[in-house]
Amino acid sequence: MTATLACGAEPVVQPVGAIGPPAGTGKHPAIAEAREDLRAHTLYHPQQMPEAPLPVLIWGNGGCSDNGLSHSIFLREVASHGYFIIALGYPRTEPVVRAPNAQAPARPPAPPAGAAAPGAGQRRGQIGGGGELPSDPNETDATVIAQMNMALDWATAMNELSSSKLQGRLDMTRVAVAGHSCGGLQSIKFSADPRIKTSMIFDSGVYNVPGGMSRVKVSKFDLHSVHGPVAYITGGPTDQAHPNAMDDAGRIKHVPVFLGWLPVGHGGTFSQPNGGDWASIAVNWLDWQLKGDASAGKWFLGADCGYCRDARWKVEFNPER
Repeated sequence: MTATLACGAEPVVQPVGAIGPPAGTGKHPAIAEAREDLRAHTLYHPQQMPEAPLPVLIWGNGGCSDNGLSHSIFLREVASHGYFIIALGYPRTEPVVRAPNAQAPARPPAPPAGAAAPGAGQRRGQIGGGGELPSDPNETDATVIAQMNMALDWATAMNELSSSKLQGRLDMTRVAVAGHSCGGLQSIKFSADPRIKTSMIFDSGVYNVPGGMSRVKVSKFDLHSVHGPVAYITGGPTDQAHPNAMDDAGRIKHVPVFLGWLPVGHGGTFSQPNGGDWASIAVNWLDWQLKGDASAGKWFLGADCGYCRDARWKVEFNPER
């Protein structure tokens, strides 16, 4: 169990080591883990690492929160299908599993930027020694894009280091970035990194009207720098990010883009058992994009795609349609 401090205080950080029992419906039940050498992040990976190197996913949380366990149900599920995931944020508290037919409450927006200009504040390289976060909440969100770069650099180093248990266990040629809401904005910005092969943007999109609550410094111009195919997943018209995502998808012309939605609202299905539909579509997309699984690709390709034929889904954009 995770513990919390008194009302109004920050949740405590979980100790170094495995967090919670293995979970997920994939072939490799996955755990969450805290590492001393990457303290401001939370890892998700199969409890028993397979011999074949795993593709890597960098994850940004809703609200750009620094709770790396905030999407733990979803991330354990994805990891159990053979992925090594690094989520931004300290491992703090886990969500409560909710019924499949229950709509998640929308996460509150990031607090106003105070004296900072709206949208200002991503400062690369401002994470201190030992992975500590910037201390002034008026200058940045609780997590910053620089942590995505830190996570990817750490994974590269651990994969090459002879004394590392991860040596040769990660496939650094197959790297994705993804995030929810504010974390989706972080992912759009970081998608320009040439190491990124594909991106997944959940319940998010660059603000159509300037002055959004997030401090992620990202604009519509950044969409032209997205590197690799991108999937937008939204909660439909009641999802406040849906119009932004629709506008983004219409602007991206240089890489394949998919946009599909279910009427579940901004909170998605992250806390449903095994991550619900958001986990299923994430695994299908990653299996197609990072593992070359043609059967997974059929869920997204053409007018007769699997999600196109699923009456629950509405597909607005998809490759080869």
